Amino acid sequence: MPTDRLDPDNGCGQCADSPENLPSALWWGNGLRFSCIGCGRCCRGEPGAIFITPAEESAISCYLGISTEDFGKRFKTSRWKAPSLKEKKNGECIFYQAENARCSVYPVRPLQCRLFPFWPVLLSSEEEWEKAAEDCPGMNSGRLYSAPEIAELLAQCPFPSLL
Repeated sequence: MPTDRLDPDNGCGQCADSPENLPSALWWGNGLRFSCIGCGRCCRGEPGAIFITPAEESAISCYLGISTEDFGKRFKTSRWKAPSLKEKKNGECIFYQAENARCSVYPVRPLQCRLFPFWPVLLSSEEEWEKAAEDCPGMNSGRLYSAPEIAELLAQCPFPSLL
């Protein structure tokens, strides 16, 4: 596996899962429906990783009015394969606000959050997609994303081998 897959500053356009390199017979070739309903279910639950790039660390730090060093100490963990956001003890993202089911850093949330549910692991099979759809009421309803749109979203993924 090329090492550039883990280098978000190098981009994912040259990765094996960029739109021009995707196989033509994809299970989602006719597109997929998704519309976020703002329920916050993707921000809480079982422990998982929200991977962050250095640029995202800077953006969130700036938004919070703190140094990147302070951000790292307060909000970042390296317990996964790459730097990620810490979680609360109940599995919620550190920035999830239960009282309104919203993200406290929503305008600068990580790309991984912005791309949900169009993650490589969820698009790897119809079974994975349907399993995630059991917890996400916005999946399989709402806007129809075409296969080329989905492929473009996949190409934006800064950590394709980790999601």
